[in-house]
Amino acid sequence: MKGRLYLVPTPLDFGCDAVAPLADVLPAGTIGVAAGLTRWICENAKSARAFLKRVGEVQPLALALQQQRIQELPRAVHKKGDHAPASFDARGLLQPALDGHNIGLVSEAGMPAIADPGSSVVRAAHDLGIEVVPLVGPVSLLLTLAASGLNGQNFAFVGYLPQEAAARQQRLRELEALALRTGQSQLFIETPYRNVALWQAMLQSLKPTTRVAVASALTLPTARCRSALVSEWKKQGEPVTNDVPAVFALGA
Repeated sequence: MKGRLYLVPTPLDFGCDAVAPLADVLPAGTIGVAAGLTRWICENAKSARAFLKRVGEVQPLALALQQQRIQELPRAVHKKGDHAPASFDARGLLQPALDGHNIGLVSEAGMPAIADPGSSVVRAAHDLGIEVVPLVGPVSLLLTLAASGLNGQNFAFVGYLPQEAAARQQRLRELEALALRTGQSQLFIETPYRNVALWQAMLQSLKPTTRVAVASALTLPTARCRSALVSEWKKQGEPVTNDVPAVFALGA
């Protein structure tokens, strides 16, 4: 029999100074499955081992950390993404599942293949007749949307915005126009060290009556999620820093 591909979510505190207790952010069932797996496909082997070390502190691992078989996705997948059908053929990574072994897929933070690499692996699993099992855990995009007060019935995640100032401003105005015309909430992220620059661009580019939400340090004791009109945001201090992951959203 073929093994399964488990999509294993990881805590959202990757890169943060503080970390949340694993049992506070992942259910026992997810931790149990992760502890029982010995073969992994990951975004980064170092962060995957760090995650497994945390799992092992809650529940004994089926194999010692040094014996876990961990395969990394190619670096090109990280830079260009792997959502396009021709971007990367991941079938070779799934040979253990064809041999009957279960495999875990992890990203550095959150749910693999959501705002992170991994879709090529999931797609290959389906093509090979391997069962795909998503496990329960934190997804920063949905946590932000739920806490934003924006439209949760119609929304889009648009990834990263342009880095160049003029192109970023134009993209923000395009997203705002789309949100106001259709009611579709627009969610996006940024590399943490550019959070403040993105936030300042939003206040400069968006209309005073547009609602903007930002969530940072989700699932940590320092978590913050705030939603207000641009006109109100301009009266307040910056809600983000350049050292903590954040999710941004705008809409009507």
